[in-house]
Amino acid sequence: MHIALRQFFAVAGVALAAQASAQVTFYEQNNFRGESFSTQRQVGDFSRYGFNDRASSAEVTSGRWEVCEDSRFNGRCVVLRQGRYASLADMGLNNRVSSVRMVRNDARIDDDRYAPMPVTEAPDFRRRNNERLYEARVTSVRAVVGPPEQRCWIEQEQVPQEQQSNANVPGAVVGALLGGVLGHQVGGGSGKDLATIGGVVAGAAIGNQVGRNNTPLPAQTRDVQRCRDVPSQAAPQFWDVSYTFRGMDHQAQMTAPPGRSITVNQRGEPRE
Repeated sequence: MHIALRQFFAVAGVALAAQASAQVTFYEQNNFRGESFSTQRQVGDFSRYGFNDRASSAEVTSGRWEVCEDSRFNGRCVVLRQGRYASLADMGLNNRVSSVRMVRNDARIDDDRYAPMPVTEAPDFRRRNNERLYEARVTSVRAVVGPPEQRCWIEQEQVPQEQQSNANVPGAVVGALLGGVLGHQVGGGSGKDLATIGGVVAGAAIGNQVGRNNTPLPAQTRDVQRCRDVPSQAAPQFWDVSYTFRGMDHQAQMTAPPGRSITVNQRGEPRE
């Protein structure tokens, strides 16, 4: 009985230690900028800590964490694995996280519940105990930004005027009346009737043409959307840093641009 109890408490102690070491940090801006909120235990409502619907990026130091858009782990939820998530917009949770809880190590999670894999795992640049540090010369720095952005706007363009297909009825009627009066004054008898008919036809044609020439069609416009790709104006997601140490070339990804040198350990690994 005592052996069973000791085994139980030993297992419980390991579980508590693992839970205590697990941590997730949320940042209010992309690329781990702005104010942050860290926790090592579940939080059912971010409003209690003044961080509700404010998270835009996250860093999981260890463990797996389920983040949800509503309090008390309701609404849409995704599971974050260890790593750095420069933008929560990729999973539809930008400024929408309201609760978070750790997922047990033995819990089975369906693949569709996981968030997209982070670009890079969270690097641990913390200094180890009694670790000797050195300065390494930076040789190049390259800022890595997102894909080009599409900018769209609305323009007004003039619609081409089509040829007027319908006859100018008012002008034709007036022309026909005038042509008939003038034609009636010419000739006599049946000749006068023929002259009247000819005057009506000619007057209608002239009236139609006159109305067409003197009444231009009004110009018409329409709204047209136009788009073009422009370089991304967003802040860099990270910096690719190349440096040399003891005659060897090294490369690291950092969340902030370095100076002329960076701090490394004896193996050339970056340290804060």
